[in-house]
Order: sequence, then structure tokens, then C-alpha cells
Amino acid sequence: MTNKKSAGRKIPGGKYCRVTFENGIAWVTLNRPEKRNAMSPALNREMIRVVDALEGDPRCRVFVLTGAGESFSSGMDLKEYFREVDKLDYVDVMRIQRQTEEWQWRRLTHYAKPTIAMVNGWCFGGAIAPVVACDLAVAAEEAVFGISEINWGIIPAGNVSRALADAMSYRNAMYYIMTGETFDGKQAAQMGLVNFAVPRAQLRGAVRKLARKLIEKNPATQTSAKIAYKYARAMDWDMSADYLHAKGDQLKVRDREGGRAQGLKQFLDEKSFRPGLGAYKRKAR
Repeated sequence: MTNKKSAGRKIPGGKYCRVTFENGIAWVTLNRPEKRNAMSPALNREMIRVVDALEGDPRCRVFVLTGAGESFSSGMDLKEYFREVDKLDYVDVMRIQRQTEEWQWRRLTHYAKPTIAMVNGWCFGGAIAPVVACDLAVAAEEAVFGISEINWGIIPAGNVSRALADAMSYRNAMYYIMTGETFDGKQAAQMGLVNFAVPRAQLRGAVRKLARKLIEKNPATQTSAKIAYKYARAMDWDMSADYLHAKGDQLKVRDREGGRAQGLKQFLDEKSFRPGLGAYKRKAR
């Protein structure tokens, strides 16, 4: 679906990342199936461009990240990211690490649009970071997760450990970090690493349904709400209260459709909206 703003826009992506659009959903697919979508320095550079382009693309109302073939991602490419990078000067190493972090959690964590990780299969090591950085995550029940770094002599670095601390309980995270054992999509949902899991055959449909639900919400409010929550988590109560009051005032200016005013009008004056039982009726868009 296109409009005047998106007409003539080039579809982002390239050799290692495929992007398709579907009624406001941007399906972003890591595309190295022969390597289980392992993330190399070249893939990471490409993803920075893709993430940046889609944030300002009107064809993208919801950003869905997934992997080609039977895998989400096997994590960092052992040859291209570890062995070959180990040979480089420390300045080049820092630059490559920064590029990896830029899209995997820095951009996705504070993205202006809703993000969903669709974990369709194999999800290991470094792939945990972008899953957690996305706002929501849905997995195939058959997906295989692993924090396997202990098995080959490294630690879960690149903020993988930080991501696990954000999404899993202390005991669960420690168990899988220290044993290197795998777990499936059902277990990932039970532990809170993903929101829910469905059979792989139903995965795309379930994510599509979730994305459509997000698209129906007021976009300015949705962005402000998710960013506010993420920052407030790291604040004490008094600082958080002050920040959230200011964030609410900011939203009044940024929300072009005036969601707060519309909601109050429909509840208090028109008696057509009952908070807690649905959403206010948005004007035709």
C-alpha cells in the first residue's frame, strides 16, 4: 500500500537484509540463511541503514524483525565477527563493535515506531540483544534459544548479559548462561523472554494480527508511552513522576490528532467512549 509520501521511495535493504511492506507493516528479514542468519560486520552496517531508513518511511507503521529460512539468527558470525576482527587494530575493533550495538539495541530500544521480534527459529547468543530491544517479541513454539557462549570459551558480551537481565529472572538467566543448555519458544514465553509463543505455522499470522492492533493506536501516544516506560524503569519514584508529567505535557504538543481531547470529549460530552473497555474513536486517517 502506497501513498503520495511513499510513492517513488526506494525499498531499503540489500544483500544481507530483505524488506517487504504490507499495509503498514515492514517485514525486515535477516538474510543469510546459509549461515543461520549469523550477524557479520557487513550485515550490521546494512542493518543500521535499514533501521534508519524505515524510521522515517511512512510505509512502515510497525517494524517486524525476523530471519530467513529456519532461523532467526545464530548470533554473531564466528569467523567474520570474531576470528577476523581479532586481527584488527583496536580502533577498528571499537568501530565494528559500535556499529553492532548501534542497531541491535541502541536504535531499536528507543525506536520511534513499534517494533516486534518474530523469532521463527534458531536464536542464539548475540541475537538475544535485538529480541529484547524490540518492544514486543513472539516466538514459534519450535524455536530453539541458547546462550551457548560458555560452551566455546567466551562470555555473553555485546550487551547480551544486560539484555537477559532486562527480560529474564535472575535464576533463569544464570542457569542458561552457566550451562549453555537450549530452551524452546514455549519456555521462552514462560520465562518472559518473549510475550507469547505459537506453532510456527501460525507465527506470521499471529504477528500480523498483533501489528494491526498496534497500527490502530494513536501513533504519537504509543511512541511516547513506550519510551516513557523504558526511561522510567531506571529512575527513582520522584524523578520518574516529574519526568512522566513532563512527557505527558510534551505529548499534548506532539499529538496532531489530539487523542486526549478526543477521548475526553467522547467520554464526557458524547458518552460514546468508556475508558478501560476499548479505545476512543479516532478520526478518519
